[in-house]
Amino acid sequence: MKVLLTTTSFQDTPGPHHQLLAAAGLELVMERGPLPEARMMELVGDFDAILCGDDEITRAVIDQALPKLKVISKYGIGLDKIDTEYVSAQNIPLTFCPGVNHTTVAEHTFALMLALFRKMVTEANHVASGEWVRITGNEIMGKAIAIVGLGRIGKEVVVRAKAFGMKIFAFDLHWDAEFAQKYSVQRCASIADCLASGDVVSLHVNLTDETRNLINQSSLSEMRKGVVVLNCARGEIVNTMDMVKALDTGQVGGYGADVLEQEPPPPDHPLLRAPNTVITPHIGSRTYESVQRQATMAANNLILALQGKPPLAQANEAPLTVHMKEL
Repeated sequence: MKVLLTTTSFQDTPGPHHQLLAAAGLELVMERGPLPEARMMELVGDFDAILCGDDEITRAVIDQALPKLKVISKYGIGLDKIDTEYVSAQNIPLTFCPGVNHTTVAEHTFALMLALFRKMVTEANHVASGEWVRITGNEIMGKAIAIVGLGRIGKEVVVRAKAFGMKIFAFDLHWDAEFAQKYSVQRCASIADCLASGDVVSLHVNLTDETRNLINQSSLSEMRKGVVVLNCARGEIVNTMDMVKALDTGQVGGYGADVLEQEPPPPDHPLLRAPNTVITPHIGSRTYESVQRQATMAANNLILALQGKPPLAQANEAPLTVHMKEL
């Protein structure tokens, strides 16, 4: 069985996931993603399976990969780069890894928040260049945080926000009343109400047609003056040029993001030079602990699906067929 492995976190981090694939006798071909559609088209066609990160797996890529492609194992939970409907229509099992990175991403969300409130990056750069410049920052205690999306990651952000003494507002279509009561979360009637409620707005929703460009000129204008926006979800949820304008005018006091609509970004990407920003290279879930959890789950999903056994988590209902016997 020949497998295309594209996720760099999997490749770069030691752990049992490497031994799992080796013990299964799989032939690995490694590429450093995320890969665009054009590069995927050049690669696929001779692979039985793909263990992918955020590569573009479009209808054209799937057609090029057939008839040999048998399984797609997604490292992580976001499936927005994969044409899931077409994958299912071709009866290709698609697995993914829910529940393995929520604490790590929540911690990164707070790292971005604290860096912005206390001017950490600016101050560290001053000291590194030999300057002793002391800038006055702000506390987060007592500030209101508005969390859009109260899934696993959003809930972990709530737990930490309560520990920091923040007022918590949230919106989610599937409201967990018991959790909200336990952590004193105030429910917002709509996304618009949620966005207007916070000194900090933290985004934790999937990328869909409804959430693409959710943060735009109109929604930004309804937020509190000087709001800090945090995005550890998907870059496309925020309209880049509208965010840059809001940062320039001071409507947004800070933007902390681990994701961009183009990754890696071109050198002239406007957010890289915008004021009061902290941009990290999609490392929110890239800790040794989280990578090992995700990669081990992705490897097990791949092996189980090739053996015709139920994977730990399957994102579609494509039938499982035995392609590889258990060693």
